[in-house]
Formats: sequence, C-alpha cells, structure tokens
Amino acid sequence: MKQLSKEQRCAVVRCLVDGVSIRGTTRITGVAKDTIQKLTRDLGEAVLQFQDKHLKNLNCKRVQCDEIWGFCYAKDKNLPDWMKDHAGVGSIWTWTAMDAESKLIFSWRLGSRDATTGNEFMEDVQSRLASRVQLTTDGHAVYLKAIEGAFGDAIDYAQLVKLYGEDKMAETRYSPGKCLGAKKKNVIGNPDAAHISTAFAERQNLNIRMNNRRYTRLTNAFSKKSDMLAYSVAITFMYHNFVRVHQTLKTTPAIKAGVTDHKWSIEEMVDLIPELSYNTRPKKAAC
Repeated sequence: MKQLSKEQRCAVVRCLVDGVSIRGTTRITGVAKDTIQKLTRDLGEAVLQFQDKHLKNLNCKRVQCDEIWGFCYAKDKNLPDWMKDHAGVGSIWTWTAMDAESKLIFSWRLGSRDATTGNEFMEDVQSRLASRVQLTTDGHAVYLKAIEGAFGDAIDYAQLVKLYGEDKMAETRYSPGKCLGAKKKNVIGNPDAAHISTAFAERQNLNIRMNNRRYTRLTNAFSKKSDMLAYSVAITFMYHNFVRVHQTLKTTPAIKAGVTDHKWSIEEMVDLIPELSYNTRPKKAAC
C-alpha cells in the first residue's frame, strides 16, 4: 500500500474534525476507507497519550460536568439477544469535564451512566486539578457518591437540577420535555450561587454532535466498535483544546488554560503519530 503523505493525512483529519463521515471523507480526499480507519486509530492513540500526559496540574476555578448519549453497533432495542450483556455495544455515555473559564475539556470517560463509570471519571477529574474548585453537575444521583469519594470535602460542589414538564405543542420524539425551571442545590462546601451552571458543558454537547459524525442523530455514521469511538472522541477533543479558536476567548482553550504557548495546527496534531505506524499495512476494521 502506498504510504499517505502528510498533506493527505491532514486533509483527512480536517474532514473528520468538521463532522464529515468516513465515506464522505473518502469521496472528498480519495483516501480509502480502511486507510482512514488506520489513521483514526493511530492519531487517536497518539492524542490520547499526549492529552493524558499534559492535561494535569490545572489551575481551574470552576468546572462543569455533563454526559452525552451515544451508541455503538446498535441501539439497545435493536441488539440481538446474545449481545445484550456484552460491553462496548448499545448505549454509551461520554462523560466530560470542562473548565468554565478556559473552555478546556480536560477529562472524559466513555461507558455506562452508572456508578462504576462515574467513580472512575471523578477520580480522573480530581487527579488533574491543582487546587480546590467549584464543581457543578446536573441532578444525576451517581455524582453524589462519586464526587464525595474522589474529593472528600476539598471541593465546593453544587447540582443544577432542571425541572421538566410536558409541552403538548412540541415535537417530543427526539426532544426532552419543556424545561419549567432549574433548582440550585448546594451539596459540599460553599459554592458561589452565581456560578452554579452547566451551560458551557451542555453547549459543548451540541459541538460534539456537530463536529463528530459518530454522534449525529438519525444517521448510519455511528461507530461499530467502542475503541474506534474512543479514538474519534480523543481527536475531537484534541482539536477543540489545541487547534480551534474559541469565538469568545479569541484563542484556543489550551492557551487560555496555560497548557501550551501557541495555537496548534492540524499538521502538529498529525506529527504526534509515530512514523513507524505508517510502515505497516492497515487491517480492515469496522467503523
């Protein structure tokens, strides 16, 4: 197989981080589907390791957490009986932690919306912070013990619990009920009521669906394997943190958070891939 040039790799990555599907990227760039899969795997592994190493000892003041739903292979109701107990298929939730000031997504976890994943996620969040922070989540009950277990009382934690009702005039098949209001609930410490919010984290959920085709609703672009979804998410967040300029900040989240001193380019992202990985023929994989 002919090795991809750096320009070809960059062209593929530009498509993938802007919400283009794998087949769409194939049509635009002329790069084969299996080659795009291998690039996703290689770049995903590289940016996972890079962000895990560098997104630490962060001086955040206010953190917002949320979860976004997705699925692999098939939705829960469409899974064959013999696969219903298998890990990595059906509903998969992406837990995210965002610094409200810099908009840096510094921690994420893919898994179920249960206590096990919640505990692992919060332990990772705690390990990346340099000092006490104010943390806000929604009313998901799993957060209560997960945050207490990870932080103890060394945090100012509050929940923003939204109250929903029925809206008979609205299309409800793919929308939640009408939001009637929100209740702020202090849980640990002394959080500032003016900053009890999950607005930035919830807005980022929309960005994820727009910029990562695997999360787009009502399409056939969903992931068939959970590891490919994980690599795809790592690339999306690397682009968000280091490459894309935030309109309000006028710079990238990584610069604002002090993680890097310059705006990254797609070329720099691609340079994180070890060259040795391009000396082997790609294996055929499901997307």
